[in-house]
Amino acid sequence: MLADFRYQIRRFLHVSEEIARAERLEPQQHQMMLALRALDDGAGPAIGALAGHLFIRHNSAVGLIDRLEERRLVKRARADPDRRLVRVKLTPAGKRKLHRLARAHRTELRSSGPRLVETLHALVQQRANKA
Repeated sequence: MLADFRYQIRRFLHVSEEIARAERLEPQQHQMMLALRALDDGAGPAIGALAGHLFIRHNSAVGLIDRLEERRLVKRARADPDRRLVRVKLTPAGKRKLHRLARAHRTELRSSGPRLVETLHALVQQRANKA
């Protein structure tokens, strides 16, 4: 059961990566944009929070943000009053791209989601029966 569940997750992640590439994004860039959306408190998350959310190093997060900023999908802003703190926000173009990605992912989840949920449920039941 665990092997099947891991397969279902890997399958979804593979499709997710292909969806990102179809939008001319690297999968890590898509993950960064998702983290920006998830952590946005109005001011935009700090780079350190983004790095922590993605389980990557600060300098790796900076590199991803650099590449997204070059494409005008994100923008940086220094926080007031602590000008050392850099916050990151999606631009309108970034929001539109993330919306297109979300729409494609919802379509995929309608297809693969039931099997993923079924496999997870079977795994949890198997575990409960052994306890």
